[in-house]
Amino acid sequence: MTQLLSNTLPPSAVLDAFGVKGTPVPLVGGQGRSVLVGRFVFKPAEGPEDEVEWAASLFEKLAPDSGFRVPLPLRAADGRSVVDGWTASEFLNGESGPRRHWAGVLNAGRAFHAALRQVSRPDFLDRRTHPWAVGDQVAWGEQDVDVVEDLSAPFSALLALRRPVDQDAAQLIHGDLTGNVLFAADEVPAVIDFSPYWRPPVFADAIVVADGLLWFDLPSDLVTGGSDHPDWQQTLIRALIFRLVAHSENARLSGRAQPGEPARYVRAIDLVTTA
Repeated sequence: MTQLLSNTLPPSAVLDAFGVKGTPVPLVGGQGRSVLVGRFVFKPAEGPEDEVEWAASLFEKLAPDSGFRVPLPLRAADGRSVVDGWTASEFLNGESGPRRHWAGVLNAGRAFHAALRQVSRPDFLDRRTHPWAVGDQVAWGEQDVDVVEDLSAPFSALLALRRPVDQDAAQLIHGDLTGNVLFAADEVPAVIDFSPYWRPPVFADAIVVADGLLWFDLPSDLVTGGSDHPDWQQTLIRALIFRLVAHSENARLSGRAQPGEPARYVRAIDLVTTA
């Protein structure tokens, strides 16, 4: 927790605005931009301020003792959740998943989504153009895109496997749970770094499993863990498209995927279609 991953630290004016004193200690994990000051985590705001404010207000309204924890936002003295591009929230201790915690990640996500069931769809979802938003839209057939050449074969294979599914159960979900659930002794899991999407909750499960197939040693029983859902395999296919397209969008500058990535998708497709 003391390895310096970024030279960006919150200026003293930001700490003063939030009423926090202490020496900033850069945190390992995530994108290397989070800093611990006292009992609070500071990081640059991700997305427009209205989105950050929406997420802060949502977390403030979530009921405690719902099978998960969330870091409560810290507001400045004037009520703002963003000051000079910085946000702050309480520090929650815990070991991040998913290794050794696959079932815990999935269960925490399901509890989190149950608490979000009645939350309305935020308008800003229609305005997002970042790589993961593009990946989500392509996965669900709402946008077409060309991918970098070395990912074109697995991408074509996934599109050929995709079939229509029912989205009647769509709601607000966390689309990046895999590394964003913390586990601590005698505490319910903590869900952090909310990445909102509007999809059936089973899609969030499928993204966790797809991540496990691509980048972790996923227990084999989890590949079929959602098989009681009628669209489980199709949702896994969409989760792989989601990750592949986002990877391609991030690779556009170089024009090539990272070494080994195409083979990861080929292997994952084989496991999904033969499970």
